[in-house]
Amino acid sequence: MRTGDNNLVILTLYIIGITYTFNQMVESIDEQVKIDFKKTSVDQQLKEQNLQDTIGISFGGLAKTYPIDKPQSLSINIENKSQDLAIYVDWDNCAFEEFDGTSKRVIRMSPDITRDLAVLQTPSLIVPGKTLRESVSSEGVFERDKISGTYTATKNSVANILKWKTSPVRAQKKQFNEFISRKRIFEFSLDLVFRLAETNVGVAQGRNIPPLCIVKCPFTVRKLPWTYALPWNKMR
Repeated sequence: MRTGDNNLVILTLYIIGITYTFNQMVESIDEQVKIDFKKTSVDQQLKEQNLQDTIGISFGGLAKTYPIDKPQSLSINIENKSQDLAIYVDWDNCAFEEFDGTSKRVIRMSPDITRDLAVLQTPSLIVPGKTLRESVSSEGVFERDKISGTYTATKNSVANILKWKTSPVRAQKKQFNEFISRKRIFEFSLDLVFRLAETNVGVAQGRNIPPLCIVKCPFTVRKLPWTYALPWNKMR
């Protein structure tokens, strides 16, 4: 074999080796996703219910990127803009609506040990001019420790994108692969239930139950290119 042919073989093997190593490196990087809160949709809902001057909703601390199995909770801020109304957040009737249409009960995170997810959650009162700040999660995120009998947020994310990765349904696996290849996005929402009452009237006195309103807080989830996992991109 001529020297030129030897050099060509060596170059070819070198390129194949570099390509394989690069592909392995990319595959080892955690999948990164971007979660966006569609605030304009919430503002429109509040306006339609004539609540734009009564309730303000925002989500604090949303990261620029997340691993595909995060976040396991969301930090929500609910502001009472009124001067004479009490706002009650009815946690037990709130829900996380997943991208496939299924609903999971909202769990208000607590510093205490969670021993039973079925326990009723007391509504939160927001007095005029104040803001409620809570961390909330989905019941689908919690897992029970068989030894201690307590629940901790250790599996899935509130978006629960990975549920279709191993789905036995072919169409669902296809949609997951489309998401990974950045050909589609997923959506989920946090559906909040409020009751409003005058400050001198409780949340329920006899049959006088304050009116109920529902606000859907939608989010979009999209897959990011692998380059977002690089350290210098994380620092931006």
